[in-house]
Amino acid sequence: MRPTVQQIIDFMDTIFPPANAEPDDPIGLQIGNRAQTVRRILVTLDVRPEVVQEAIEVGADLIIAHHPLMFRPAPQLDYADPQQRMYMELIKHQISVFAAHTNLDETPDGMNHWLADQLGLIEQQPFNLRPKSFQLPTIYLGVIGELPQMMTVHQFADHCRTAFSVDGLRLMTQQPDQLISRVAVIGGDGGKFYPEVLQAKAQVFVTGDVYYHTAHDMLANGLSVIDPGHHIEAIIKQKLPPILQAAFEQADWQVDLLSSQLSTDPFQFIN
Repeated sequence: MRPTVQQIIDFMDTIFPPANAEPDDPIGLQIGNRAQTVRRILVTLDVRPEVVQEAIEVGADLIIAHHPLMFRPAPQLDYADPQQRMYMELIKHQISVFAAHTNLDETPDGMNHWLADQLGLIEQQPFNLRPKSFQLPTIYLGVIGELPQMMTVHQFADHCRTAFSVDGLRLMTQQPDQLISRVAVIGGDGGKFYPEVLQAKAQVFVTGDVYYHTAHDMLANGLSVIDPGHHIEAIIKQKLPPILQAAFEQADWQVDLLSSQLSTDPFQFIN
């Protein structure tokens, strides 16, 4: 049996509830036909023109992404614009796109736990709880945990670079030789939550896209910060397919699951 796009959406909504998302986050079906039969799914971090071409080449009917395809409405569809041409290519080839963004971040066993697992953190606990009247109290935007063995801030930065397979990262610290064990993790752009990190008594904060002036404030408060970039959330390509595969087998759904083989990191490090 082959499921429809809507059936896939219904399953995704059970494990990453839309109610967990931040307000105004454009999650869910981005483009496509809910009644379409799904034979092949491509999992990706970003939906970029090169990823759409990859989906076309592998014959995907559905793209599941972490980052939404559209954060704002397109004022027109002009084929000369690469972004808008991408939308038209998706429609032309009948490829649906679904995004699970902050609802995946703020769910137990979601993105932030995946990243914490990659760093080998143990005794993981939620922090930065996101109390909302219509949600369960388990919703949170951050994971804090312990290293199995203490290491210096600089050693841990090297560990992050290896764990996330990045060519470079940004280290913000006034104490590179401090021995640390308690680490907070927020995937993506989490710099603005550093007060919650301090409140949770983390010694090091791992997050991406740290803003210049925010970095100064973090240092002034004695917090060491490691910014390995936003692209480490590409871990979705490793972690989500096995979850889907197990569920599809239980439902007797015949769907091929593929992970994008492309890097959508826009940054390069040069010496």
